Amino acid sequence: MTSHDWSGAIARAEAHSPFLAQGLDRLPALAALLARGGGEAALDLAKQAGAGIDDVGVSLRREKRALGLALAFGDLAGAFPLDRIMAELSQFADRALDRAIAAAIAARVPGAEPAGFLALALGKHGAGELNYSSDIDPILLYDPALLPRRGRDDPGEAAQRVARSLMEIMSHVTAEGYVFRVDLRLRPASEVAPLAIPIGAALTHYESSALAWERAAFIRARACAGDVPAGEAFLAAIRPFVWRRSLDFGAIAEIARLTRQIRANYAGPPRPGPGFDLKKGRGGIREIEFFAQTHQMIHGGRRPELRVRGTRASLDALAGAGLIDPADAELLGTSYDRLRIIEHRLQMVADQQTHMLPLDPAALDGVARLDGLADGAALVAELAAISEAVGARYDALLAQHSDDGTSIPLAAPRGGALTEQLAQLGFTDPAALADRISGWRSGKVRALRSEAARAAFDAIQAPLMAAFAQSPEPERALLRWEQLLAGLPSALGLFHLLEARPALIGLLVRILGLAPPLADALARRADLLDPLIDASAFDLPGAVPELAEYFARCEEGDDYEALLGCVRRRVGEARFALGVQLIEHVRDPLEVAAALSRVAEAALTVLAGAARRAFEALHGRVPGSDLVILGLGRLGGGALTHASDLDLVFLFTGDHGGESDGKRPLGATLYFNRLAQRVIAALSVPTAEGALYEVDTRLRPSGAQGPIAVTFDSFARYQNESAWTWEHMALTRARTLYGPEQARDELDAIIAQVLSAPRDVAKLRADVLHMRGEMAEHKPPTSALDVKLQRGGLVDLEFLIHYQQLRHGKALLPDLAAALRELIAADLLPEALLPAHERLTRFLIAARLLAPEGEDPPPAAREALALACEYRDWDDLLTGLQSARVAVAAAWHDTFGKQLELQR
Repeated sequence: MTSHDWSGAIARAEAHSPFLAQGLDRLPALAALLARGGGEAALDLAKQAGAGIDDVGVSLRREKRALGLALAFGDLAGAFPLDRIMAELSQFADRALDRAIAAAIAARVPGAEPAGFLALALGKHGAGELNYSSDIDPILLYDPALLPRRGRDDPGEAAQRVARSLMEIMSHVTAEGYVFRVDLRLRPASEVAPLAIPIGAALTHYESSALAWERAAFIRARACAGDVPAGEAFLAAIRPFVWRRSLDFGAIAEIARLTRQIRANYAGPPRPGPGFDLKKGRGGIREIEFFAQTHQMIHGGRRPELRVRGTRASLDALAGAGLIDPADAELLGTSYDRLRIIEHRLQMVADQQTHMLPLDPAALDGVARLDGLADGAALVAELAAISEAVGARYDALLAQHSDDGTSIPLAAPRGGALTEQLAQLGFTDPAALADRISGWRSGKVRALRSEAARAAFDAIQAPLMAAFAQSPEPERALLRWEQLLAGLPSALGLFHLLEARPALIGLLVRILGLAPPLADALARRADLLDPLIDASAFDLPGAVPELAEYFARCEEGDDYEALLGCVRRRVGEARFALGVQLIEHVRDPLEVAAALSRVAEAALTVLAGAARRAFEALHGRVPGSDLVILGLGRLGGGALTHASDLDLVFLFTGDHGGESDGKRPLGATLYFNRLAQRVIAALSVPTAEGALYEVDTRLRPSGAQGPIAVTFDSFARYQNESAWTWEHMALTRARTLYGPEQARDELDAIIAQVLSAPRDVAKLRADVLHMRGEMAEHKPPTSALDVKLQRGGLVDLEFLIHYQQLRHGKALLPDLAAALRELIAADLLPEALLPAHERLTRFLIAARLLAPEGEDPPPAAREALALACEYRDWDDLLTGLQSARVAVAAAWHDTFGKQLELQR
């Protein structure tokens, strides 16, 4: 009997996969089974995770989470083979779609069977080859004569209602997550067609006007949910479209164009390494799939045994039919399995739909070690061998099928005017870059699909390439540009903007090369560049009331959802502009941090008010009680970074005995806890405009074990009788952000009383030292540049400030810099700590943009960090940071009599 390494799987996941490690914490019963090696039992338990829950969306989300966790650990332990994992995920997608269809129909026609409405699975879902983070690409069809509906409902309207409800159940992101991202763009005429298509109209389309790529898509199609017999009948009806018995020259040309586009479409690094795409790159997953499908399209019309869906099954069938070399089939099949396994490892790290090897070497090492390899270099070496072997066989396929019977060029020509122009600009491999540009322009990339888009790109290509050539990190910037293009549905507006404002081209390239978080934001919203044409974009945002008034102006009537989206847009624009100000050295990072805090406070003010009004419309108000929101951490201190979450505590005035006066009354405690949840959702739940902030409420009384919102009396009693010293340290940075003025004053008085109360100095000292020791042991610095957690860094400096604040009841100000100045003035801390605090804080704020993973930054980012922190160069900056840590260590020794070990 084969032994499986369950303990090793868990250890690797805890070390290298935050997503899986969090899953173990959230599902302890499942974690216990996995720890004992009970893979099958864990899988059975996972499939019951949603049992007994009436809400289909919640039920499916819980099953998805548990199933993914059980499969992932079975995968890592070697207990579940790849085909089992892909099949289980695909079968869950079938079940989920089926339940979503049934629920959507039953919501309108209770008790009705889902006759006349069906889902066809295409792509990896159709093949039974889903990965952990796959989209699903169904086509939704309906029979107007059979679809259950109310008597007055039009069949088409009823079908669209079912489709919209299905999308909501499956794809809407809730506190439980989502089931699957559903992409309906493979349906006929997706640009103009409704979400669900009548079966008759779909038949007409495929019989008369479908394109070659739709033929390829239906090779792997199957009826998976809803009225499955009707779906199978539909697929039987279009079989002659998919599987043509004879090939004419036009069909051969179609195959040639499809195979050629695979290579031309890829715009990333040509060989495995950081940034290489396992799916789209040369010798990758897509080339193996298309190798099999191309042969199926050519021969499957006359050879029914080739009409199989799975990639390995297709390769085996082709080899069995003597159409490809069995050795090639074995090599391609084995390579396919290994590429899919590595794809799974990439997706296990953070539950992201990614196929790209990390750009960061440390992250690449983490993926390799999650897989059981020594490091990223070993992984890249293995992938290089696979890519070369697969790529050579795909090259041969490309050479076989061209429009005129001659071989197809593997890429754009390496000579010509473009190559010469790129050489003159100084690129090290101008021919390779010319090939990449040809890939961008292939038409398969959505952003460059139209003639208008390509013409607009032509107008900016020369200055854009010149800007890349002048970039200190041209390859890094080019990779980000390619990711930006790949993520945009249309880039026409961006191209026109850059043509009209050429100065923005250089700025764009600097953003792409220097600041990954800003580049990621641009990939989601290219229109973030638009406001930068106005010089006022480089002004600091105003005071909180002014910002709140601006954010609130975007409200359209009483549309709560429209307000959420609009605030997200405007906050995103403000945060992006502040990031640009920082990397362009227009503003001191300390000014940027204060401005980011004002933006967040204004957003909180507007969204808390909107959430309260929407809540009151249903539940009324609790007489004599009001919601009050307290900010702590960096938000309380008024100095956020671009990566900061919001530390919030929710309180309410009055007592527990009240009740709201609305049409759905609630007791006071339940009322304010639900209202607090509504505010958290308004701040954190992603909408069509994206996410806003992560909210952390763990600093509330009793932490995660306590209710989200408590009364002022409960808060005061807890702080005076039960709170730990670290909670009082956190409270020194508390600032009331939302609530009536009188309530704010009352809360400020409670906090002042708690913080200024007499203390046992020996116990305070012991608690502070113990807490810092525990933190050093369990949360060590992530790198040599972690100025927050390194000894002598910001955490030690903050502990010094908080210790003196609590010991003497002085300088009780949430702004750390202001508190430090008062403590220095009172001769409680040395003056050298003020410049040390400024140096360390500037670096932290700037590094969140310029070195967000804590890695050793490339030369251009080093220079930008040095300038942002007001140093001549990188070495000068490192010397300054070290001197700041020495100053903190000296103050620590003077205060506690303890020597800090400083690592360089």
